[in-house]
Amino acid sequence: MFESLKKENLTEKMEQFRIALAEADAVIIGAGAGLSTSAGFTYGGERFQKYFSDFAYRYGFNDMYSGGFYPYDTLEEYWAYWSRYIYINRYQNAPKPVYEKLYELVREKDYFVLTTNVDHCFQKAGFDKKHLFYTQGDYGLFQCSEPCCQETYDNEETIRNMVLAQGYEIRPDGTLGLPDGKRPGMRIPSELVPRCPHCGRPMTMNLRADASFVEDEGWHQASERYAEFLRRHQNLKLLFLELGVGYNTPVIIKYPFMNMVAQNKNYTYVCFNYGEAYAPDEIKKQSICVNGDIGEILIE
Repeated sequence: MFESLKKENLTEKMEQFRIALAEADAVIIGAGAGLSTSAGFTYGGERFQKYFSDFAYRYGFNDMYSGGFYPYDTLEEYWAYWSRYIYINRYQNAPKPVYEKLYELVREKDYFVLTTNVDHCFQKAGFDKKHLFYTQGDYGLFQCSEPCCQETYDNEETIRNMVLAQGYEIRPDGTLGLPDGKRPGMRIPSELVPRCPHCGRPMTMNLRADASFVEDEGWHQASERYAEFLRRHQNLKLLFLELGVGYNTPVIIKYPFMNMVAQNKNYTYVCFNYGEAYAPDEIKKQSICVNGDIGEILIE
């Protein structure tokens, strides 16, 4: 737990942030899971029960992450679970407009986004695809489970067919619902199980979990665009805006941001995080750190 900032301190820090943002030549956003959590993409509690109470009852897990690692007996069950998981976390909009608020803040700036999130929220909020690098994959892509090739495949149509086959309805606003009194199925038809078009092995999600993660052509292009953005702006006044990044994979966003700021006095490090807003002594004078819910902070 942490001591909440008093209202006047939050207001002061946000004013410092606005000044730093206005003065920056460019903004580099580093976003972690905390940003999507603030936007309402929670993986337990009421949201989990709404879509997975049947799986929870049968298998005894209590959150979406645990269900994702469960060793289902069949691919038909596995994809019944994962199709719901992917649909509500990739194709439904986030419950709260946190990403939209962020976009309004930076839309007139020269920006680039580096994120470990895989839920596509940045693009849905209006961020330019060419200014985004999803380092850890995308719920919206399949890859071969082997993998036999470095290719990925859009999965929206397949995922929609899977959830429909379980008895769900896709409402006009994109949310999932069930007809009155109906329970969802917990298997999909075998013909909907996705298989690699090259080798016939089962597909899996394009998520970085181990060495089998596919870095396709789009991934490498985004990586190069990020590197080029850093090269073009290295002698300018940069603002590094870190949002909801924890310490599970700090080497992707947190440590590089801190290191770059430490090496250049024209750079500013801003960290918004619930309980983990911190800057090392070496860059404290160049840092603005705010503990709190990101969505509430952005309203300030």
